[in-house]
Amino acid sequence: MTSLKKIFLGEQGLVMIFAIAFVIVALTVPNFLTERNMLGLLQSVVTIGIVSCTMMFCLASRDFDLSVGSTVAFCGMIAVMASNATGSILLGLLAALVCGGFVGFVNGVVIAKFRINALITTLATMQIVRGFALIASDGRAVGINDPNFYQLALSNFLGIPTPIWIMAILFVFFGFLLNRTVFGKNTLAIGGNPEASRLAGVNVANMRIWIFAAQGLVCAIAGILLASRITSGQPNAATGLELSVISACVLGGVSLAGGRAAMTGVIVGVLIMGIAENVMNLLNIQAFYQYVVRGLILLIAVLLDNLRSTAVGRRT
Repeated sequence: MTSLKKIFLGEQGLVMIFAIAFVIVALTVPNFLTERNMLGLLQSVVTIGIVSCTMMFCLASRDFDLSVGSTVAFCGMIAVMASNATGSILLGLLAALVCGGFVGFVNGVVIAKFRINALITTLATMQIVRGFALIASDGRAVGINDPNFYQLALSNFLGIPTPIWIMAILFVFFGFLLNRTVFGKNTLAIGGNPEASRLAGVNVANMRIWIFAAQGLVCAIAGILLASRITSGQPNAATGLELSVISACVLGGVSLAGGRAAMTGVIVGVLIMGIAENVMNLLNIQAFYQYVVRGLILLIAVLLDNLRSTAVGRRT
């Protein structure tokens, strides 16, 4: 019984459960395994997947970021508006990346230097950044003047859409950063015990600033791709994204208490979120019920995190 519980709560257990669930869904849901649906499923999780890469670092360092949805929408707006104003897509993309990095940097400074709780800080910036997006657009969608902007989302390589390739590259990059670099090891150390990390010579404040700056930069990439896919800058885009991203990370084994994370688990968590929504759409389940399912997934994710933490505590 104990060994089964250990497998169930471990990383391999999560992959096994996902594989079994995938087979069941493939056999019972019509059109699920078609190439068109598989590509559509992967495209639907691009935003969640990209933002999860850095949310993993925030959670692993014992922080989290509630402003990611607002930052994604704001950076998408900036990319479109700057591109329209300058006539240069490149300048629009750079402006979005700078704005995203700046929002993340401000979050990091306030949390690390002024020692304000991450919940309060990112809850405040969530409102402020969303407000800026609404003010800049007067609350309306902003159309894209240059059709080449659409190619960011519509182009493909080897038959696979470019956004999926970008998500895969970010998965590999941040997985390498977590597992093979001092930065990743320090992130996990901070999440495990910030004071011990500080005494060991880790600059905890600077690490937190870098993590949040990376979070803002990645949100800008997600915002650019989202704006290209929906063919406009939408000030109300990505509402509720933060909960989906946190759910995916926690489902994937990232601890809310910090100190534990794995990119393979996060990828599985992202796919679980995508498959749940995809299946509901294929079965024509009303959007009202989808809110309930998302809430249940978040609740299950937190319950699993609690069980994992309890199991780890018993082993130590």
